[in-house]
Amino acid sequence: MPNTYSQIYLHYIFSPKNRKALILPRFEEDLLKYITGIIKNLGQKLIRINAMPDHCHLLVRLKPAIAPATFIQAVKSNSSRWINEGRFLNHPFNWQTGGGVFSVSYRNVPALIQYIDKQKEHHKKTSFKEEYVMLLKHYNIEFKEEYLLDFL
Repeated sequence: MPNTYSQIYLHYIFSPKNRKALILPRFEEDLLKYITGIIKNLGQKLIRINAMPDHCHLLVRLKPAIAPATFIQAVKSNSSRWINEGRFLNHPFNWQTGGGVFSVSYRNVPALIQYIDKQKEHHKKTSFKEEYVMLLKHYNIEFKEEYLLDFL
């Protein structure tokens, strides 16, 4: 869209099905590079990416031509296909349906970049479920415990 100026920062958090720790160290770095390529091919700007064995964080600047749900669906479907075709696991890999997406003010981008960068340190003290609930509360999102995504 020519002459369209936007600043749409979104923080996505998504997980393998059933929150299983399937993002293994032996392919994590290549997975993050692959997801980076997907985002670039979609014409969007990746600000930061990081993963833990049981979830991924993305901070992106989306152009208004793509819906947030369409964007993450493309990331998840293409990356799960890559994992399955690479036979990194002894069973089929799927991302869990749903996840979190939070809008971010550009003024908060530097702090969020640090937060995403320090995930491995952060999760020595805080579980993914604790983190997820904390983010829902931080962004003032009402939720019911029984409807949270599957945590094992």
